[in-house]
Amino acid sequence: MNRLKDLREEKDLRQIDISNYLGMSQRNYSYYERGVAALTEEVLNKLADYYNTSIDYLLCRTDNRKPYKKSILKEETKEYSCN
Repeated sequence: MNRLKDLREEKDLRQIDISNYLGMSQRNYSYYERGVAALTEEVLNKLADYYNTSIDYLLCRTDNRKPYKKSILKEETKEYSCN
């Protein structure tokens, strides 16, 4: 995924820096960055938080880097909850 590499390089970070943050080996992180392995939900959430962006941006579903507002997400979640 080029977005992961672009975001990392914009911050002048190395793969080992991000892999340490995620608690994995540099080799495993490189698989994500190259698109060899599918990103897990946990890794997606951590990366979105770290880069202050949305999961949709990381997955190339949008070009908008801004994360979703938590209040909007709360309302959407509430709408689909069982309560």
